Amino acid sequence: MKRFQYLLIPLLAITWLIPVSFASAESDLARRILDDPSLDAVLKKGDALIASGFEAGEGYGEIWIRDFATFLDMAMRVQSHTLVEDKLAVFFKFQGEDGNIVDGYIPKEKASVGYKFIKSPLAPEYLAHKNTVETDQETSLIQAVYLYVNAGGPKGFVQSEIGGQAVLTRMERALNYLLEHRYAQQYGLLWGATTADWGDVQPEHEWGVEFDENTHRAIDIYDNAMFLIAIQNFIELLPEGDVRASEWTEKAKELKLNIRRNLWDKENQKFIPHIYLDGSPFPADFDENEIVYHGGTAVAALAGVLTHAEVVESLRRMDEDVKLSGAGSIGLTMYPPYPAGFFKNPSMAKPYSYQNGGDWTWFGGRMIIALIQQGLVEDAYREIQPMLKRVIDNDGFYEWYSVDNQPRGSGSYRGSAGVLGKAIIMLQKWAKDHAE
Repeated sequence: MKRFQYLLIPLLAITWLIPVSFASAESDLARRILDDPSLDAVLKKGDALIASGFEAGEGYGEIWIRDFATFLDMAMRVQSHTLVEDKLAVFFKFQGEDGNIVDGYIPKEKASVGYKFIKSPLAPEYLAHKNTVETDQETSLIQAVYLYVNAGGPKGFVQSEIGGQAVLTRMERALNYLLEHRYAQQYGLLWGATTADWGDVQPEHEWGVEFDENTHRAIDIYDNAMFLIAIQNFIELLPEGDVRASEWTEKAKELKLNIRRNLWDKENQKFIPHIYLDGSPFPADFDENEIVYHGGTAVAALAGVLTHAEVVESLRRMDEDVKLSGAGSIGLTMYPPYPAGFFKNPSMAKPYSYQNGGDWTWFGGRMIIALIQQGLVEDAYREIQPMLKRVIDNDGFYEWYSVDNQPRGSGSYRGSAGVLGKAIIMLQKWAKDHAE
């Protein structure tokens, strides 16, 4: 008995030390976050940019829903809530008879790009356009409405009418449009044109934003993870007891199962890039599954598709890809990129250009958010550092960065400011909650 007692005392001491050490480590991390001046500096700079407008950024005349949805809640901090709602409502004013949602809109006097513009009697001062290659406009708008309500917008907005239809009705019409026009029954998943990860440029055309006879339809993780988030958001916005909740809850469960079954490569712990419905646009000897899609993986983590262990492994793989490529952050779109000449659009023609392996804080910041949600705060704080540094060093939120970490595209890209600002707020909140 005495021998057992001698063994028990050190074991008890170790047991007590473990939570104390963990708490101490959390407190140290919290203090580092709270004492980091770069977080406040970047947040302040982001607020100023988002307060200045709603367009995607410098060089863009349009308000795009896929961009707006990623900084709308941050706009609620610095813009009039009524103005944010007005800008959001315009997308519903352009909703098609079949339920589809446009990409963006622009004052008609500024419309000069060669889109097939759409008019609406509900918004005669604007012209709109739709990139038919993508499948994320409807899901982005639903997520934007969710962010608006949760950031302080009136809950009654979803019950208000636009053109004689309640916003909730229009949201469900948008979801049903995807099921009726972009749904592959045999896989139980959405399809779009072949693009590079979350991109909106197909490889078969010099511009690449319009579905045509050369398009190869494909299923990918980004579109379907966005759909899952949109369904989850729609359910949360429904009034208590609404009969639609059970139907869409079942659809969400089915969608998540089909994503796991058809897109998750369990052996390689990654998502396969595409399931092709009409053949691939790439050479037969090209092994596309060598590519890891970072952006779609980040959105899948946000959608709850990945387990905690899979998020950890995905981050490990992203870090490895960053080292192999020489990129500046985990905003690296993918690794390896598509070889030269695989995309006809000049901006995508070379590896590590634009969406073909460019480094986008716009998506890297979403992975930071996912890490914080998973409790991987130390990892999140480490991974955000290069993103903060280049905002400060380059005095702006650039659209994307080259593989050697040089700024490219718009220097005032609000999507980057939005996701980075949100990640900063989450980090600081966690730090305040865990500081001694």
